[in-house]
Amino acid sequence: MRLLAIDTATPACSVALFDDDTAVAADHQVIGRGHAERLVPMIAALPGRGRADRICVSLGPGSFTGTRIGLATARALGLAWGAEVLGYPTLALLAAGARAGAQQAVAVATTGGHGEWFVAQYDAAGLPTGETVALPPQGAARFATAPLVTGDRAAELVALRGHGEGRDALPDARHFPWLPPELLTPSLAPLYGRAPDARPAA
Repeated sequence: MRLLAIDTATPACSVALFDDDTAVAADHQVIGRGHAERLVPMIAALPGRGRADRICVSLGPGSFTGTRIGLATARALGLAWGAEVLGYPTLALLAAGARAGAQQAVAVATTGGHGEWFVAQYDAAGLPTGETVALPPQGAARFATAPLVTGDRAAELVALRGHGEGRDALPDARHFPWLPPELLTPSLAPLYGRAPDARPAA
C-alpha cells in the first residue's frame, strides 16, 4: 500500500511517501509561514505526484492556519484519489522521531500561543500517558518528567528543570512508520490544544 504522510502544524512543512513502511521519497522544509503555497508543489514533486492509497495528516496542536491547510489538502487529495484519509497528533510524531523505534519514554514540548508550550508525555511504546496540555514554561518543566524531551522547546525545558536530555526538533513526516497505529483516527477534527482566543457571542 502506498501512503502519503503530511505534517504542516509547525514552522516545518513536511511530506513523505511510503510503500508500506519503506520510504520512497520525502521533503522537509522549515518555512515558518507559507504552507498554503508550498505544500501542494512539495507533494507534486514526489514520485507519481505523491498519489497514494492512504493519506495521513497531522491534526495539531500547533499553528491553527498550518493545521487547517494540511487537513484541507489531505481531504481534497483523498477525494480526488479515492484514498483513505486519517489523522494523527503532531506531538506523537515528534515522540516517534525521538524514539526512532527504541523502547523509551519521551516528553514533547512545542511552541503554543500566548507564551505557553504544548506538552505531552509518551510511554516506551509511543502511546500518550495523558492529555496534551498548554502550560507556561515553568509549569511545562514540572509536567514533563521523562528524561528525554523533544520538540522545539526541548532544550529550554530541560534547562528549566535542570536534568535530562533535550533534543530540539520539528515534526518530520519521514518518521511516520514509528508512529503507533493506534494513534491514527478517521476523525479529522483539529487538535488545537487550547481554547480559541475568540468565542461566539452568547
